[in-house]
Amino acid sequence: MVLAAIEQHEPPERRLVDDDLAELFLPARLRWLVRAMRPAPLRRALRAATVRSAPGIWATLTCRKRFIDDALDDALDDVDAVVILGAGLDTRAYRVLRRRRIPIFEVDLPVNIARKAAAVRRSLGELPLSVRLVAVDLENDDLLTALAEHGYNTDYRVFFLCEGVTQYLTDRAVATTLAGLRAAAPGSRLVFTYVRRSFIDGTDRHGATALYRRMCQRRQMWRFGLEPDEVEAFLAGYGWRLVEQLGAEGIARRYIAPTGRDLTASDLEWSISAIKQ
Repeated sequence: MVLAAIEQHEPPERRLVDDDLAELFLPARLRWLVRAMRPAPLRRALRAATVRSAPGIWATLTCRKRFIDDALDDALDDVDAVVILGAGLDTRAYRVLRRRRIPIFEVDLPVNIARKAAAVRRSLGELPLSVRLVAVDLENDDLLTALAEHGYNTDYRVFFLCEGVTQYLTDRAVATTLAGLRAAAPGSRLVFTYVRRSFIDGTDRHGATALYRRMCQRRQMWRFGLEPDEVEAFLAGYGWRLVEQLGAEGIARRYIAPTGRDLTASDLEWSISAIKQ
């Protein structure tokens, strides 16, 4: 969200993502950081610093948000609800409501839901009636039960999105979550991001050794991964048909090239969209 907020300092034609609420939802110290990045030289310096940790990660993290925003925008008139898994301080729910009043379920750990509620009230004054904040631990809780308690209906055609979350889950939690989504109505959509298994197990660090050591070795926070050639069969096993995958080449062609900016994307994280059969 910090990167998305900083991108708003770029001229509109050079932005990788548009999100006018990103800065508002951040805590005070991060809002200060975002405001400090108004001068272009400071933004260039910050982007250069991210390269030392993971080359291309700036563009990948911001463009995955653009990919999901585009997919949601295309599907919004064809779905009955939106479920955001691992919502964090994401702003999509509140931007979507500018276009259409639709039930939106923001799902995250209890501590993150509490922070989100506080951020929304501070920024917008009140929580919109269409948004339901759902406290769930995907490792231990039943997702559909928690959603149902907040008004979710399995007859809904739902847009499910899960950005920057799967790598933090165990294989079991990912499987359980997708098994629960089997009940989604045909025509539902699923968009999520994943980190490549070759990065998780260390066989290919994709030039991001510092990130690997921090997230996979020392802290052991990233656990689940996939490879691009596995995704179609993986999704089919849960009743979903792959529509599109986007890696570094696709990001560069679709989102970076039109801005004219000298940026590269990382191939260690991919974004996918799918439809329920």
